[in-house]
Amino acid sequence: MIPFLDLKAINARYESEFQQKLAQFLFSGRYILGNEVKTFEENFAHYCGTKYCIGVGNGLDALRLILEGYKVLGKLKKGDEILVAANTFIATVLAIEQAGLKPVLVEAEAETFNFDLQALEKAVTNKTRAVMPVHLYGQLSPMEAIIKLAKTKKMLVIEDAAQAHGAIDKNGNRAGNLGDAAGFSFYPGKNLGALGDCGAVTTNDEKLAIAISQLRNYGSSEKYKHIYKGFNSRLDEIQAAFLNCKLPFLDEDNKRRQQIAKRYLSEIKNPKIQLPQYPGDKSHVFHLFVIKTENRKELENYLQQNEIGCLIHYPIAPHRQNAFSEYSNLNLPVTEKLHENVLSIPISPVMTDYQVSRVIAVLNAF
Repeated sequence: MIPFLDLKAINARYESEFQQKLAQFLFSGRYILGNEVKTFEENFAHYCGTKYCIGVGNGLDALRLILEGYKVLGKLKKGDEILVAANTFIATVLAIEQAGLKPVLVEAEAETFNFDLQALEKAVTNKTRAVMPVHLYGQLSPMEAIIKLAKTKKMLVIEDAAQAHGAIDKNGNRAGNLGDAAGFSFYPGKNLGALGDCGAVTTNDEKLAIAISQLRNYGSSEKYKHIYKGFNSRLDEIQAAFLNCKLPFLDEDNKRRQQIAKRYLSEIKNPKIQLPQYPGDKSHVFHLFVIKTENRKELENYLQQNEIGCLIHYPIAPHRQNAFSEYSNLNLPVTEKLHENVLSIPISPVMTDYQVSRVIAVLNAF
């Protein structure tokens, strides 16, 4: 059996370091916002190329706290419109709604899975205050065009970088340092994954960083003195310790993912399967390798019969979810088609060459 993602094998590489960190954690007696969190915030900010990193409870909270931070700074207010990809995971849309803002779902581009730039420009109104590009599946959004539009329309640019840890644009800038602020998730299955839920915000805006640091901790920077009506969303000390073990190897892991992707792209040759676009650079870190097919159910069953794991990211578009029934009348044909046709096949830094070859052979025989 070739699993879709073998988290046990991925984390087994760090077992001795994890054990050491756990022992240090237990001995320290400091379990909330201790030295490991501070160290990770410094390390990840340096890695992304930003001045600040604020560790939070999860990726959803990272995005929401960015929005809440801009609200307390007066850059956003309740009811403002935020442009967001229609084919994203539901968390992106939830963050906007939970912050009292209005998500405006923008149609996807069929080949790249990112914004349809013409649709994005048409979606801007006099109420639009920010755009939230999603680096879906690990591929950077077309940030140059997005930033140009944002400057013209005086919009904030907030990256949903939950799937793009380490992705680098043509100018050498990493995900997390391409807009005004970025939200990351370190959910276990991410390219940089913890052993539980956690996330972070990166930014170069000192005022925003201070506001988010306070908001994540009950709106307080000093115990029992509360500036804002805040939240409880802090990066866990033990998870930060694990992330500090794994961060130095992220680029190496991403390189392995790209090597596997290049093999898939050059060796999978089946007219029933459409492969993703990839320019061959570092702008895509392949959190997921997503193919498209008109025969998804048939292919899914076939892969399972051949003991190859696969998953659908994501079977139902946000505007078709019961939770967002108010958007059910939207006409987003490309987004809906993507959600009907996409299928993710195995890709991870611990896959062997034999496993990669097996996946290719099975797909070519379909």
